[in-house]
Amino acid sequence: MKTGKRRRAILEKVDRDQRYTLAEACALVKQYSFARFDESVDLAVRLGVDPKQADQQVRGAVVLPHGTGATKRVLVFAKGEKVEEAKAAGADHVGGDEYYTKIAEEGWMEFDTVIATPDMMAVVGRLGRILGPRGLMPNPKVGTVTFDVTKAVSDAKAGKVEFRVERSGAIVHVNVGKCSFEEGKLLDNAKMLIDTLVKAKPAAAKGTYLRSITISSTMGPGIRIDPNSLTGAEA
Repeated sequence: MKTGKRRRAILEKVDRDQRYTLAEACALVKQYSFARFDESVDLAVRLGVDPKQADQQVRGAVVLPHGTGATKRVLVFAKGEKVEEAKAAGADHVGGDEYYTKIAEEGWMEFDTVIATPDMMAVVGRLGRILGPRGLMPNPKVGTVTFDVTKAVSDAKAGKVEFRVERSGAIVHVNVGKCSFEEGKLLDNAKMLIDTLVKAKPAAAKGTYLRSITISSTMGPGIRIDPNSLTGAEA
């Protein structure tokens, strides 16, 4: 793939062997951004777990203090009084069987998060083959199957992100903001995610838990972070 002049100039500045503190890396990811659009900033964390083992799964969700910079379209499967509750909370789409039909038969996918009340999971469950591979299937472990739709919708709109360790490589990839964010806001979001991952450490995980951490923008280079510079890195 041909590398543009701007990208080559940035890549030449990157020290691939250097491990930075989280604060330094958050500053550099902005400095190394070169695209003509507001790039997303992602954190990739390789964990010392075996995701193929049931007792070493790492999955959860966290509301980032400064959000992700993206506006999420929220679909809620609900009925009865929960329909109005979801609408009042700011859900973009609320309903039941009609949305099952739109998704299953019409291929409609104009949403980023799906929330469902427990009594609607019989309907939503039939969409598993469509929603599952896209990471959109509601799950009680991350708070998207609940009768408290007000909180679920509010969290989603406020910048709640879900994470799940990949079976290949034991890596967690999460969006923690935009390059337009102030360094301090990126740092707060990244810290919150890492702290949440440390708290989610499975009891069966042995040895070093945070194996490697890299932060990068959509088009920019990966900047490596020293896990040992983080409090709780060996937790």
